Amino acid sequence: MNDYIIIPSELEGFKNTGTKEVPTTTNRRMFLLSGTLARTEEDEICPCCGARMHIHDTYDTKLRHLPFGPVFCTVRFDRHRHQCSNKECRCYRPQGIPFKADSHRITRELETYTRDLLAYGLTNVQVSMLTGLGRNTVKEIDLRRLKDKYTEDGVHLKKPERQARHLGIDEFKLHDGHRYAVVIIDLDTGHVLWLARGKKKQTVFDFIDFVGEEWMDGVEAVACDMNSDFQEAFEVRCEHIQVVFDFFHIKKNFADKVISEVRKGLQRECIANGDEEGARKLKKAKYILTSSMGTLEKHDKEAEEQKIIKKSGTIFGGEEVKRKGGKVAGYKELMEKNELLFTADLVKEKLSFAYTLTDEALMAKEITSIMDICHGTGNKHFMWFARLPDNHFEGIIAHATYRISSGKVEGCNAMIKCCRRQAYGYRDDDYFFLKIMDASRRDRSAYRKSPIFFMSLSIIANDNSLLFKNL
Repeated sequence: MNDYIIIPSELEGFKNTGTKEVPTTTNRRMFLLSGTLARTEEDEICPCCGARMHIHDTYDTKLRHLPFGPVFCTVRFDRHRHQCSNKECRCYRPQGIPFKADSHRITRELETYTRDLLAYGLTNVQVSMLTGLGRNTVKEIDLRRLKDKYTEDGVHLKKPERQARHLGIDEFKLHDGHRYAVVIIDLDTGHVLWLARGKKKQTVFDFIDFVGEEWMDGVEAVACDMNSDFQEAFEVRCEHIQVVFDFFHIKKNFADKVISEVRKGLQRECIANGDEEGARKLKKAKYILTSSMGTLEKHDKEAEEQKIIKKSGTIFGGEEVKRKGGKVAGYKELMEKNELLFTADLVKEKLSFAYTLTDEALMAKEITSIMDICHGTGNKHFMWFARLPDNHFEGIIAHATYRISSGKVEGCNAMIKCCRRQAYGYRDDDYFFLKIMDASRRDRSAYRKSPIFFMSLSIIANDNSLLFKNL
């Protein structure tokens, strides 16, 4: 009696007669639950002719079951094969197992547990480690779960759950070799509504055909970057939808194409004139020129308080780094000596102010003033930027009415990169897209309060500290 313990299995028709620990090829422990499987009336009746069936032979059957904490579990029993007593029929039929999963040699309880862990956001490797199942088996269970949740018949996506008022669209890198995909999300909820390979107008047309014209009538605006293909696609099929270009992309264009290029040009002039000190100051001035005055003042205050931005290492060495001051003084010095930099700073502040306005007429006046200032400089970089708001004027001033941005879309892109890194890449694009849709709808605060999460967390912490840190 000391070699085994009796553990109730709660499996329908299975009677546990003994449980013992068996050796495995890995370091994990495993319990073997031996028992018998009860015959049912359905097993005793022939499905072809209705005659009685008798036991023809018996063979040993094993199914993986729910783990007991860090210990794996296998259910073992004798399964009968029945034969019809009618000599003209002679139909063979194996004994039914009511608790067996449909597609794998595991119990339904283990399949449900695996699906729950995947739904809570654990990676396939972590779930494989917790359940003892192979990674391919975990993937098949996960793919079936995602298809049940997001497709009608395993092939066609379900329509959006709710009517969206504001959409966000952007492209992201799918694979190396300049292969991209498009993601469209509901800006109000953050849910991914559509994913498609490519980044052309056709991807937008396919989305409109998918949701239907009636659903698109309820959409008021869409936020995107300066991609003209997306803008033209919505204008062709849905004229009532207003395309909105957010502040981030226009400010980034100004910082990269104007401020940085003007600074580099002035630096080259200083070097040509032998002003090495002026060139040195301009070389390290990009952050000062692109930051707001409030940020510079905040950093100077932190420098006075000697804020530590990098701690010294006690094991691997490394010096302590504190916040450096003089940001505001350096900013004022640059503004006094360089007229173009002063103009760039003026345009930067006017852009920030324009995107705080809630009246399209006032915002249009402010944007027009910015274009006039850029034209007045005669500088090629400012002239290039003046054409940007001129070509996207309607979408820029629409921000005054529709206070939306593509910030959630950029966050979705970061989430997509995280999903891809966790899995070390996906070869199946359909599975990858379904994982993205599921991740966008996951309530992270809810699953962290779940007892399943904490039980899984403790098992991972006991058996693999690296996975515990990544969880």
